[in-house]
Amino acid sequence: MSDKGMNKKVDIQDGDPDTTGHEWDGIKEFDNPLPRWWLWTFYACIIWGIGYTIAYPAWPLVNSATAGLLDWSSRGKVEAEIVAVDEANAPINAKLVELDLAEIPDDPELSGYAVSAGSAVFKTWCAQCHGSGAAGAKGYPNLLDDDWLWGGTMEDIHTTVSHGIRNETDEDARYSAMPAFGRDELLNEDEVEQVVNYVMSLSEEPKDPSLVAAGAVVFEDNCTACHGEDAKGDIFQGAPIWLYGGDYDTLHETVWNARYGVMPNWNARLSEAEIRAVSAYVHQLGGGE
Repeated sequence: MSDKGMNKKVDIQDGDPDTTGHEWDGIKEFDNPLPRWWLWTFYACIIWGIGYTIAYPAWPLVNSATAGLLDWSSRGKVEAEIVAVDEANAPINAKLVELDLAEIPDDPELSGYAVSAGSAVFKTWCAQCHGSGAAGAKGYPNLLDDDWLWGGTMEDIHTTVSHGIRNETDEDARYSAMPAFGRDELLNEDEVEQVVNYVMSLSEEPKDPSLVAAGAVVFEDNCTACHGEDAKGDIFQGAPIWLYGGDYDTLHETVWNARYGVMPNWNARLSEAEIRAVSAYVHQLGGGE
């Protein structure tokens, strides 16, 4: 294909607008003015932007930002909405606080509200440890079954949520402590291995079946006071067996160094109505007594 036409230079004609002075390969750029409607729209946007930064929070300062003449903020709007919701829910929250815990499930309207509100509280404050579906995780109890460390009645759950477990901020916190049998030399290494194999045998194949019989004696002498003769534990001492896992290494670590799970006391962060609501929510998940 011929490039004769491509190299042809086109001269500026009379009546053509001025050029910008740019030229590339013989091509010159006309300095055409922007359309008036576009310019006025652009200027209007500048004026609107300046007015917006004056009226609303905009310019960052050292520790804050300009508040704006209208004194509006997204946080203030959210706070106002929260206040409005709290005011609307005040009557039913008052009823939730006044009614006996055991009677909440018997009131369909109140129970429905408590479960709904409790679900929101749970997903905000509890799901980080117990999981979004409350199935728990390693070291954090499953709240869907009927195995309770500190009782599964509505009152028991309320007490646990209110005061927490083994924290140092609430003198009424649930409290129990497992001895570090190996670290503190309450048992020797052989005895620790024996009792670990015995505990494993209760749910799966032990690492060394020959140690199970001796481990049963060690368990009876040292562990039944808290975990019970059948190793099902005492729910009022918070004494689980497999909360942290049932494999040999995990159980050996548990017996040797002990476990010391902590739950905060939520009465310092949640209202009584919120604590009752989340207690009702947990109670109805499937494992509540």
